[in-house]
Amino acid sequence: MFFSYMFVEVLSPLKSMLETNLSWTSSTFGIFAGSEFFLNVFFFFLIFAGIILDKIGVRYTALLSGVLMIIGAGIKYYALTDAFQSTALYNWLGTFWVSFPPSAKLASLGFMIFGCGTEMAGITVSKAIVKWFNGKELALAMGLEMAIARLGVFAILRLSPRIAESYSSISAPVLFNLALLCIGLLCFTVYFFMDRKLEQQIGASGEEPEEPFKASDLKALFSSKVFLIVAGLCVLYYSAIFPFQKYATNMLESRLALDTRTAGDIFSYFPLGAMVLTPFLGMFLDHKGKGATMLIFGALLMIICHSIFAFVPAAYFTKPLAYSAIVLLGISFSLVPASLWPSVPKLVDNRYLGSAYAVIFWVQNIGLMSFPILIGKVLEITNPGVLSPTSYNYTFAMIVFASCGVVALFLGLMLKAIDRKRNYGLELPNIKK
Repeated sequence: MFFSYMFVEVLSPLKSMLETNLSWTSSTFGIFAGSEFFLNVFFFFLIFAGIILDKIGVRYTALLSGVLMIIGAGIKYYALTDAFQSTALYNWLGTFWVSFPPSAKLASLGFMIFGCGTEMAGITVSKAIVKWFNGKELALAMGLEMAIARLGVFAILRLSPRIAESYSSISAPVLFNLALLCIGLLCFTVYFFMDRKLEQQIGASGEEPEEPFKASDLKALFSSKVFLIVAGLCVLYYSAIFPFQKYATNMLESRLALDTRTAGDIFSYFPLGAMVLTPFLGMFLDHKGKGATMLIFGALLMIICHSIFAFVPAAYFTKPLAYSAIVLLGISFSLVPASLWPSVPKLVDNRYLGSAYAVIFWVQNIGLMSFPILIGKVLEITNPGVLSPTSYNYTFAMIVFASCGVVALFLGLMLKAIDRKRNYGLELPNIKK
């Protein structure tokens, strides 16, 4: 997951370089960023991934996800190389949808395939953690996993601009990350054999669900009001986080007149803050509870952060203020994931837990696909005639992100009210005494 999260954001700090070197636009970048989730949303791959996970188990699904990530990453790397620009495929891709560059078309295809793998890995890792830590330090275990993933984002926001500058190549950091994904697949392979050996030692297969999966289980999920609220809260919250990560470096470049490396370094403290706090919040959730309350506070902090980026005048928008807003967003990004994912096993039966995570990820993917495209369009519409990729006005784009936080806050309040009425246990500790 560390290497996967690195690859997801490998081009995020290079938006201005993509526009300068490959003639991409904000809309092009937005469509490319959203392409990661295209197959998961429109071809329901993520739903099938959840069913596959419930059918064949964690180990085989983990290996499959790793292979898909490497295939997609390889295609994306090739699309950004100079060698690709002299091929017949490049020329053919330029014969249709001419406003969308051939490099962006092929890179988007690779990102789609990679997206299938990384989202499959996400639900697989979540179910693996539940398998071993349910009724124990579940939130802490998930918090540590998320912390490691956030460290990957921190690392790539700093490394990607430096590698690209050192080799004068946008594809260089992508190749570097592709090599890391191959190491990640080896880690999944080691886990496969270690997990199988452990189950043989304890005399439990753990690979088959307690009850056979039925299509009616999906109907049960979609008919559950509280489950739909959690899914809605998830899509709104994450749509104001991950798409923002794609544009954050360029936003800081534009607002503070910074170079790419400095802007990326400043924003890199966002995942670092989340990495540090998430395990501690998970530990608090395990021992003290208050999951629904943490969701509410997380949404509130996100609204404050995006409002700072949107409404503070340029004369008062300084580096210290930018750091402060990023710290607030990091705290928010610790509160919500640390409490959201460990809450799901309290809402659904274990036999279709994998499918439950898949449905939430699928709904989340709709937002993660749509919002980068939306923000790219908003930037173009609200910045007519702007030629420099580091001179955009991000006011309206940040208002869109803040609006997601407002609706997420409302859903969080609804969730807490329903939990108080029906006693799902969202406010109770995860550790059962």
